[in-house]
Amino acid sequence: MLDLLIIGAGPAGISAAWEAKKAGLDYLVIEKGLIGNTIYNYPVGLTVFSTPDELEFREGDLDPARDKPTREELLSYYVRFVIENDLKVRTEETVLGVSKTGEGFEIKTDTDAYRSANVLFASGAMDYPRKLGVPGEDLPKVSHHFRETYPWVRKKALVVGGGNSAGEAALFLAGEGAEATLAIFREDWENTDPKQGCIKYWVKNPLEEQLEKRCLQLFFLGEVVEIRNDSVVLEDEDGKRCELENDVVFVLIGSDADLSMLKSLGVGTEEGKYGEVPVYDDATFETNVPGIFVAGHFTRHRHIKPAIEAAKKVVPAIAKRVERVG
Repeated sequence: MLDLLIIGAGPAGISAAWEAKKAGLDYLVIEKGLIGNTIYNYPVGLTVFSTPDELEFREGDLDPARDKPTREELLSYYVRFVIENDLKVRTEETVLGVSKTGEGFEIKTDTDAYRSANVLFASGAMDYPRKLGVPGEDLPKVSHHFRETYPWVRKKALVVGGGNSAGEAALFLAGEGAEATLAIFREDWENTDPKQGCIKYWVKNPLEEQLEKRCLQLFFLGEVVEIRNDSVVLEDEDGKRCELENDVVFVLIGSDADLSMLKSLGVGTEEGKYGEVPVYDDATFETNVPGIFVAGHFTRHRHIKPAIEAAKKVVPAIAKRVERVG
């Protein structure tokens, strides 16, 4: 019987493993992909938004070449942290279900089964992207993730979305020879309030430069009507319909964590800033089901820093519980 089983080896999961090890807990991390899997799926060569102090587990550990680390620097840091601290992480193993037992929980994976007194859900949301729900979205040329630009040089690329991910994809494509169009709601383009999820200035300013160079087209969107093999049908903000020639479409409108396992355990949910989230205690991150904890994309705080900080509340709460039982 483990003290804590952690689902996900991203920043939240690694932080929880590190805190659990320091607290002397018997723990294990299960990750269906790779260490730092969400970071691994960032675009190749991306400069991460956050500064090192918002991304590292110990002050001064992350030392990028510039003010902010690249995807590669951050991923390397997380992998090295796991290895150098000998954290118990099992990768490429998928959790299939979590069920309540008399003494705790049983966690079944595609290769094994475990028992644990407590479970922390700390996996990311990238595998569950939001969809437009329009005809043609299932065509092979449509992607809900952006990895790199080079396959699309001199091809017509459409990016749909109003946040940083969409802005960066459009910037990468425009800067490396694609005929790029960013389809965005006018209010998202003109939004300058960081609390409202606007495109950050260090992405917006270069985008405006690409517009001036005519390397990027901007389409103020009303709605996406249909995606076809060699075109996309759009309505602009005034309701006028037009058809754009097109080779590839990137639908980058956000993602949501999969709450199905939590709901099957009886965890309640409520509406948060980014959509539905589990009900949990802000002091301990424990849900309404004793022994089930959440962090990262399963909370109201989606950025890396609060995901890392959550472990510093989760693990002490579990450690006290284990100490009382012992």
